[in-house]
Amino acid sequence: MARPTNKTLTLLALAASLAALGGCATMDTGSAAAKTEATGSAGGENSQGANAKLPRCAETLGTLAIVEDTNSPWYLALTQQYKLGPTTPVLKLLVQQSNCFVIVDRGRAMNNMMQERALAQSGELRTNSNFGKGQMVSADYSLTPSITFSNNNAGHAGAALGGLLGPVGALVGGSMSAKEASTMLTLDDNRSSVQVAAAEGSAKNWDFGAFGGILGAGFGGLGGGYTNTAEGKVIVAAFLDAYANIVKAVQNYKAQTVKGGLGTGGRLGVDGAGNAAPAAAAAASAPAAGGMTVLAAQQKLSALGFDVGKPDGSMGPRTHRELAKFQKSRQIPATGELDDATKAELSK
Repeated sequence: MARPTNKTLTLLALAASLAALGGCATMDTGSAAAKTEATGSAGGENSQGANAKLPRCAETLGTLAIVEDTNSPWYLALTQQYKLGPTTPVLKLLVQQSNCFVIVDRGRAMNNMMQERALAQSGELRTNSNFGKGQMVSADYSLTPSITFSNNNAGHAGAALGGLLGPVGALVGGSMSAKEASTMLTLDDNRSSVQVAAAEGSAKNWDFGAFGGILGAGFGGLGGGYTNTAEGKVIVAAFLDAYANIVKAVQNYKAQTVKGGLGTGGRLGVDGAGNAAPAAAAAASAPAAGGMTVLAAQQKLSALGFDVGKPDGSMGPRTHRELAKFQKSRQIPATGELDDATKAELSK
């Protein structure tokens, strides 16, 4: 019978050590290994133990609701493939710790709020519960998260290292994989629906899944559990990066402007579309006989006290009626038309 080699003995000793550790389970409360990049706590503008990479705002910029699209493909992958929960709790912690916005809840907790209000309206709550109308705070902005890319194995780069170390090295190196994630955050102004800012975040870490390969299927749960944790942590780290970039953007925010005002037609010339002048505008700019436009005549009549309504350059019944009144007041034939005699009087 062949004698066991030193490598075999080493693997057996490692297996025995891990088995012994498995029988001595302990609870390590507050373990640093279990924390994500979104660590610490927040209460009001007070923050404890926040990540040093998270920037802070000296002045709060408004109220914010975090809106997560639970029907999007990335969310389904997050919850079904990676078995992870919503991103909103992590983002709420980051936002409150930064002191840049005040969080208003528009998620599932909103259902509980409305349930309490319904109880108050039904008369079931105590009379001093103070759940009257007009107390809820509006959300000035909405923050929408998305995961644009997530890879739980971005390449077995460790396999090259394993080849240099022989069979055991190949086993260890071949199970070393990169966890990568790319995320996006968009910030919208709720009153105007204008997107105020957008930022990408990314993160990468390395996961060593060697123990599952060395010790066999019986110990695979250790590697798998760590792999799941690593995927969750790298996604949180990517959101931290994205939010830090959002904060930088809003701290240096300068509003975009459009000549003539937002939403008034834009500045790009589209053939046969938005830049074609409406008929009323064309009529207003076209001079009537003798050089006076209908719009100019309406403006003069209005200044003289004749009720033509809002001058729009259109010769409608109201303008005809007021022109006739003006003509009668000036002892001109009351035709209701903008003739030469009427234009001469209006031009005085």
